[in-house]
Amino acid sequence: MRAYLFCITLLLGGVQTAAQAEVFERTLANGLKVIVKEDHRAPVVVQQIWYKAGSMDERTGVTGIAHVLEHLMFKGTHTVPAGEFSRRISAAGGRENAFTSYDYTAYFQQLHKSKLPLAMELEADRMRNLNLTAADFAREIKVVMEERRLRTDDEAHALLQEKMMATIYQQHPYRHPIIGWMSDLESLTVGDAKAWYDRWYAPNNATLVIGGDVKASEVFALAQRHYGAIPRRAMPPRRNFIEPRQAGIKRMVVKAPAELPHLVMSYHAPTLQNPAQDWQPYALQILAGVLDGNESARLNKHLVREQQVASGAGAGYDLTSRGPSLFTLEATPSEGRTVNDVEAALRGEIAQLVRDGVSEEELQRVKAQVVAGEVYKLDSLFYQAMQIGQMESIGLTHRAIPVILEKLQAVTAEQVRQAAEAILQDDSLTVAVLDPQPLSGKPKAPQGAAHAH
Repeated sequence: MRAYLFCITLLLGGVQTAAQAEVFERTLANGLKVIVKEDHRAPVVVQQIWYKAGSMDERTGVTGIAHVLEHLMFKGTHTVPAGEFSRRISAAGGRENAFTSYDYTAYFQQLHKSKLPLAMELEADRMRNLNLTAADFAREIKVVMEERRLRTDDEAHALLQEKMMATIYQQHPYRHPIIGWMSDLESLTVGDAKAWYDRWYAPNNATLVIGGDVKASEVFALAQRHYGAIPRRAMPPRRNFIEPRQAGIKRMVVKAPAELPHLVMSYHAPTLQNPAQDWQPYALQILAGVLDGNESARLNKHLVREQQVASGAGAGYDLTSRGPSLFTLEATPSEGRTVNDVEAALRGEIAQLVRDGVSEEELQRVKAQVVAGEVYKLDSLFYQAMQIGQMESIGLTHRAIPVILEKLQAVTAEQVRQAAEAILQDDSLTVAVLDPQPLSGKPKAPQGAAHAH
C-alpha cells in the first residue's frame, strides 16, 4: 500500500509540474484567446483553433450543420483555392484535420516550428474569408450523407448509440446526432452553412492553442499579426438547456444487422461545474476505473472471466462537458447467455459495490492508473494542446487541469460507494438492447472517427 501511495505522489508531482509549466495566455483586442504551451523537446509545433460551436448549438431542422461546415472549411477562400489549404500544409511537411463534437469544432495542424506563420496565415484567412458556393455545398453534403450511411445507418452499435441518445434526452440537444438526422441533411442549403459560419466563426468565440518549441512572446506577436485584424462579432445568446428529471426507467430495443446482441445501461450523471468544490464527478471517474480499465477491473474479472456471462463488458463516464453526462455500463452476452443475464450480472456488481464498497488496495490501484495515464498523455504535444482547448471550450479553463488531477487523488473509498448509490438509480436509467438481425453480407464500414475532407 505504501509503495502505491509513494508511486502516486511521485507521479502526481511530475504531472502537476508538467501541467502547470510554461503555459501563457493572452486575449487579443478582438476577443481571441491565445494560449501557448511551451515544450522544447522537439522542433515541432501544433496549432489548434477551437470554436465554441458544436452540434448542441444547432436548432431542430438544421442538425448536422456544424459538421457540414467543418467539411466546407477546406473548400477554399477568396485567395486560397479549394484543396490548396491541405496541399500547402502537406508541402510544408505537416499534417492537418478537424473534428466536430457536441460541444465544439476544432481545426489543427502539426508541423515544423518554422512553418507556424504559414499555418496561422491559412487558418486566420478561413476564419473570415471562407468562399461558400452552392456547388461545393452540393458536393460536400453528399459526402456527409454517405458518411452517415456508412458509419451510423449500416453500423449496428453506432445506430444503437444514436437511438439511445434520442431516448435518454427529452429536451437537451445532445439528443441529436453530431452528423445530423438524414432528413435534415437532405434539406440543408448553402444558406444554412453561411448562417452558421456568420453566427459562430468569430475571434471572440474561439480559442487559439499553440504548443511546441516556441516562445510565447513571439507566438503572441504572430497571432496579433495574423488574427488581430479580424473583427469581433456580436454573439447570439446561448440557451442553457436543463434536461427535465427522468421519472422512471426507460427501455428500448434496436433491431439491426449484427453478429451478437448487446446491452447498454446509461444513467444520468453530473459533470464538473466547480473543479475545486465538486466531489461526485471525481468519485464517478474513479468508479468507472474500478469497474473497467484493465484486466483486473471488476467487470472483466467477474462477468467475463469468473461467471463467463459476458464475452466483453465495460463502463464509461466523462466528468467534463458543456452539457450533462452519463455513467454507462455495457456488455455483450457470452454464447448461450442472454441480455437479461448480463443485465442481472451488471446489476449484481452495482449492488455489491454499494453494499460492500471498494477496498483501499483497489482504490489505490485505480488512482495509480489514472495518474499514469496522465503522465503518458504528457508525452504527446498534441494531447497537451487538446486538453487545454477542450477545457477552455466547455467553460472551464486550462487552470483546472492540475486541480482535477489533485482532486482525483483525494477521492475516498466511501465517496465512490456513495456516488454509486446516488447516481446508479433505476429512475434515471435507460436500458438499450441491440437485437441482432441476419447480416446482409455487405462489407463493413472502415472504423474510426468521422473527420473532414
